[in-house]
Amino acid sequence: MDRYYLPEIFTHTMDGVDLKTHIVATYYMKDRLEGEKFIEHFSLIQALALEGSTGTWEKVEEDTAEVRIKLSGKLVGYFEIPTAEPFTKEAVVQLAFPTDAWIDNVPMMLLSIAGNCFAYSEKMRLLDVYFPPNLLKNFKGPKFGVPGLRELTGVKDRPLSLHIIKPKMGMTPEQVAHQVYQTAIGGVDMCKDDEMTSDVYNSTYLDRIKAVNPMLEKAEKQTGKRVIYFCSITHEPSELVKRARKAVAEGARGLLICYSAGLPALREVAEDPKVNVPILLHASHMIAAQPRIAWPVFGKLCRICGADMMLTPTYWSSIPMVSMEEGLRTAHVKLAPLGHIRQTFPMPCAGVYPGLAPILVGEYGPDIVIPAGGGMLGHPDGYTAGARSWQQAISAAMSGADIIEFAKKPENRELRRAIEKWGVIDRPKTPWLRVAPEFHPHKMTFED
Repeated sequence: MDRYYLPEIFTHTMDGVDLKTHIVATYYMKDRLEGEKFIEHFSLIQALALEGSTGTWEKVEEDTAEVRIKLSGKLVGYFEIPTAEPFTKEAVVQLAFPTDAWIDNVPMMLLSIAGNCFAYSEKMRLLDVYFPPNLLKNFKGPKFGVPGLRELTGVKDRPLSLHIIKPKMGMTPEQVAHQVYQTAIGGVDMCKDDEMTSDVYNSTYLDRIKAVNPMLEKAEKQTGKRVIYFCSITHEPSELVKRARKAVAEGARGLLICYSAGLPALREVAEDPKVNVPILLHASHMIAAQPRIAWPVFGKLCRICGADMMLTPTYWSSIPMVSMEEGLRTAHVKLAPLGHIRQTFPMPCAGVYPGLAPILVGEYGPDIVIPAGGGMLGHPDGYTAGARSWQQAISAAMSGADIIEFAKKPENRELRRAIEKWGVIDRPKTPWLRVAPEFHPHKMTFED
């Protein structure tokens, strides 16, 4: 008997699959066949479930039901989205892949959940990934994470500020060190190389560490504050662990690795016992994948592979790549419980400025790192004032004070000057619970 749909692929639900041994990928799919009155999704889903596991376009003798039951992808959720568009089928789809196929192998895992499947559906996007216990136990995650970084910096309960060294490349190690010193005495908590900097003709990563560390020690004597410098070591995978170990031996307090180096490379550095400093993961190249892979998926993947901090999109940045909800959800998955895996610090980023602090803190909460390059170094009174303006903006946000009124205080002159240059914004409000504005409650003042 020939069947249109293989039961070993389709006759499953989330309740019936062993969630201890299956990774579950959630996708959005939208497909259109112009002029076709009969559109069905299941043939397409069957093809991509097999393509991500055991099968190919032509069945062979050894592709038995037993093999498919053991190793093939399984449809565990199909939720059609009603649409008025003709010739179109739209749905949220969940596929479970057995981890017996690769168990502890990030590149192979990505082949299953984010590989050839994208060639099958016209508009397909990986929205979420569930990691089963038998997979998660093999990952160590961040060495430090949120609690560890708070201990290293001595900052207990507020957002941390971070100075992005600018320009992206071209400065000598001495110039880098001088810039870092100026923001350090202004109260910045951390600083980092720009992601475009690694080794250039006039500056190697070891030279920068040698130049920056004495200046940070000088600043620490003045402020009593130990600032962490994240030095970029991004390189070929075969060199990355070597560079990480050399950087640590030279006194590096933190390392920056770009996503372009790859998740396995990040994991290898993070799990190396000789690399005992936090890692900042820069989201390079993720933008290219954004139409096909949602940012929360990247957040989870980088977290289990060892990122202590990771850049996070925010709707209010100069490059709002995703919706507000997707940006916030990216932060949520970095902080949410995930077995034994420590939390990864979210970093809402890109073109942020001090006047934005109340919105960032209000949306993301206190467990964030706020990175600023131009929005700190571009302060009209210089780099030190720029660092101070951010500390003042964070204080205003944490206290719940109106940032304009807070900036009027004489001791917060740096914040006032920053607001005069870059301004503030009023976050729009959507009155879901009382749609008609005339029915909104109003505050009342009573006279004694």
